[in-house]
Amino acid sequence: MSTPVWITATPPATHGELHIGHLAGPYVAADVLTRYLRAEGEAVRFTTGTADHASSVEVRALRHHRKPEEVAEGYRAAITADWLRSGVEFDHIVRPRRDKGYGRWVQDLFARLFAQGVIAPRTRLLPYCEPCDRWLHGAHATGTCPHCGAVSDGGMCHECARPNDGGDLIAARCALCDTPAVARRCRRLYVPLEPFRETLAEYWATAGLPPRLAALCESLVEDGLPDIAVGHPAEWGLRVPVEGFPDHRIDGCFEAAAMHLFGYDVKGPLPRRAIHFCGFGHSFCHAVLLPVLLLAQDIKLPQDFNVNESYVIEEGVQEGNVWALDLLTEYGSDTLRRHVLQARPLGRRTVFHRERLAAARRELDENWNSWLSRLFAAVREECAGLAPQALPGGTGWEILERRLHRGVDDLREAYGPDAFDPRRAVAVLDEMVRSAADFGHVNAHERCRPSTSCRHLPALAAQLAFASALSAWSRPVMPEGADRLAAALQVTPGRPVDWQALTAPLPGTRLAPPSGPVFGF
Repeated sequence: MSTPVWITATPPATHGELHIGHLAGPYVAADVLTRYLRAEGEAVRFTTGTADHASSVEVRALRHHRKPEEVAEGYRAAITADWLRSGVEFDHIVRPRRDKGYGRWVQDLFARLFAQGVIAPRTRLLPYCEPCDRWLHGAHATGTCPHCGAVSDGGMCHECARPNDGGDLIAARCALCDTPAVARRCRRLYVPLEPFRETLAEYWATAGLPPRLAALCESLVEDGLPDIAVGHPAEWGLRVPVEGFPDHRIDGCFEAAAMHLFGYDVKGPLPRRAIHFCGFGHSFCHAVLLPVLLLAQDIKLPQDFNVNESYVIEEGVQEGNVWALDLLTEYGSDTLRRHVLQARPLGRRTVFHRERLAAARRELDENWNSWLSRLFAAVREECAGLAPQALPGGTGWEILERRLHRGVDDLREAYGPDAFDPRRAVAVLDEMVRSAADFGHVNAHERCRPSTSCRHLPALAAQLAFASALSAWSRPVMPEGADRLAAALQVTPGRPVDWQALTAPLPGTRLAPPSGPVFGF
């Protein structure tokens, strides 16, 4: 097998369940690309993890008087179950508290980087909460970003994606008791980025960064690359394996970057290409810290970035109406996947409107499923449920066939890594289905012509050919329904997205349509 393409998606912090905004971000989109490449015969390794040691996990545990490990384990199980139900299939999900050797691997990497001088000690100001008697780092601190003025945690602003050092967070307060923080000198371990200026600038210039991410990276270079804290005095997380820092834990952003390397296994053959899916608020970890960890180990890797903006929950929508589990239970994976791909916040924020999710289900029911239902009924009534003994044809078939050939070219471009656009793929699929439904309506009248018998059978064969192709062409977007359609037609699931899939089942094949809708439910 050839060296795989490596696809990553941001490890979510296990302080809460997944909601629809998470699915609209990196996870479903990354799964679409993975499924397409695999159908093409490409070797792919699709990885993520769960950020169990994030400071937000400890903050939630403290607020609810629970142990951090209980919070992390409970939400990790919920998150992985939601991925499975939504059809997002990873090759490896790193479980920091369960994967054998993970903690030692991260600590060994940290220790090696310290020995190489990549990690070095610095003494800087850090917020401190006197009532809680606690250093405030990460989610423990809240204040105003010194770069963009947005509300921010300590360490990283999820609005502008620029790091802060905690001590430069404006009007820092304790996230637990809301007491104004006191700035104290604290000796911590840092990765100074300035020594990597030239290599990072060269890397960013060749990586083909999306414009907003390119602007972030160029502004970092122009302002002077910062020192990034990779350890904090804390009680939760992996211990810093450096003498002189006995009560310090490894920073969550550093661990997330290292987690990607553990998930891929950098000791094995390097991938020929890495494609990272992340929200812009997490892009610093993917575009800056992860490359530094690779460059520090003399690993140069072609990398691409698919960066989404935030999918905002509209005002007045209760939290219980946006959790992934609830929506998957109500709408199913096909409807939810196609909706989040249509609403994917690319280049700008988008807002969740529940009626648009309902509209996605109506599109499947009124166009996709109604056409398939008519087709299967016609085959049952006219051919006793067997694929007809006829070649694809009918009035307008040559025109429709040409359109489908052009459409599959559009699909391949939209699914492919170089011009990845799953929203376009959904639009093309909808147009194809509507055209096939129109073709079916027009040719249904052939059954009423007394002059020649069986004139309607070629049109049925043509629609079955498209249905067979649809099971392959729609699978990256809606794998559950696509596999259900392939089973109904007795064709192989997961075939490539190409024009050769436009082949009807063999004449005489007994079809096995499902008792309910093919796509969604």
